[in-house]
Amino acid sequence: MRSAIFAIVLLIGSAIPATTPAAAQECAINPDAIGTSRVIEVNPLKLRRIGSLQYPTTLPLNDHEIVLTFDDGPIPPQSLDVLDTLASECVKATFFILGQTAEESPDLVRRVASDGHSVGTHTQTHARLSDLSLSAAKKEIEMGISSVVKALAGTSDLAPFFRAPFLETTAPLEGYLVSRGLMLWGIDFQADDWLDISPDEVINRAMNRIEQRGKGVLLLHDMQARTAEALGKLLAELKTRGYKIVHVVPQPTSPTPERGAQARRR
Repeated sequence: MRSAIFAIVLLIGSAIPATTPAAAQECAINPDAIGTSRVIEVNPLKLRRIGSLQYPTTLPLNDHEIVLTFDDGPIPPQSLDVLDTLASECVKATFFILGQTAEESPDLVRRVASDGHSVGTHTQTHARLSDLSLSAAKKEIEMGISSVVKALAGTSDLAPFFRAPFLETTAPLEGYLVSRGLMLWGIDFQADDWLDISPDEVINRAMNRIEQRGKGVLLLHDMQARTAEALGKLLAELKTRGYKIVHVVPQPTSPTPERGAQARRR
């Protein structure tokens, strides 16, 4: 359904990935919106880890292409404001949702999915996985997945995307994620929006780091009021400087985390 909006998709995992950009989505409600320029379909079984700050591989983006990601939500009213801003700009993003916030605000989780964003998971309680035993870390991951699935009332809208709290994992844990068919997301740059800084400083830090690299995955936090306030200005600044927003979705044949768990138990 999401890919029907776009004329062309980039399939990752083939021998020679296609590189033709998708047609830009028209934003009828806001002709001045930055919009979403194209969608990339990824195969988590082949592209297992991304993010140049943690790993040697990241998404195969063109210059001046940005992927927006949001962690730790949803928490009202900030996450609702973020969703409203994204909708007004016709922008699609990826949300890494905590299990405990999904339990508290299942309606917002469903809003994320119904707005066409990709829904990933971020553990149950935001525990630092590298400090836990392997069994405890697995439990944190599985509980988070189960809580988000319950909030969504099914698995069809859950992507096999996972981001570790604090961006920290261990080698055994990464092996487990691979066995689950989960794609591990790191980042290419961040905006430090969890710090006690102003919305303008969030924008400044994001843009300075984006300009240094030129493309990549940006980490934001939808539960932060400063992020909700900064987001509209950030998108406007990205457009002014010639950047384009890319949306990442799993290939239709990719297993959901829940189906992957069932297959592993057989």
